[in-house]
Amino acid sequence: MLASRSASRRAVLGAAGIPLEVAPADIDERGVEAEAGTQPPATVAQLLARAKALAAAAKLPGRLVVGADQTLALGSALFTKPADASAARAQLKRLRGRTHELHSALALVRDQGIVFQCCETARLTMRHFSDGFLDSYLEAAGPAVTASVGAYQVEGLGIELFERIDGDHFTILGLPLLPLLNYLRREGSLAA
Repeated sequence: MLASRSASRRAVLGAAGIPLEVAPADIDERGVEAEAGTQPPATVAQLLARAKALAAAAKLPGRLVVGADQTLALGSALFTKPADASAARAQLKRLRGRTHELHSALALVRDQGIVFQCCETARLTMRHFSDGFLDSYLEAAGPAVTASVGAYQVEGLGIELFERIDGDHFTILGLPLLPLLNYLRREGSLAA
């Protein structure tokens, strides 16, 4: 069971042959972030993933539930999904020409017990693009810029924003897939 509305996470798990159902968890993400206070961004991602998995698992006794979330940090500044195109523009201008980190966390829960969790980090460097390019990108990407933290999807037009990416592709998409698959093989849910 996947406790996420993310089409990207569903696609990643589906492409890997993982049978899944979706039961999005309804949590107050900003509340979890506020409670985390000054915790590092990777810890915040882990807290969000746990909260999602635990919330969904409470309604699904006996089921294995995957909660996942991602934070974007530029130094100590934590970014959230932009509310609109104007906020997306402001975020992209802050990220332009700089390296930021994506922290992707997951938590597996069964019967309110966390059975596995991990967090992986990728570092992405945006190129020094012009304001004209930024305007064109925002117009072409449309409402998708508000669908993910950072206002981009590297699997689409967002890749044009970058000059360098260091990290696992699945981590960038918001789900540390290889650690999840390794755990599922060890515990017998997938063929070894």
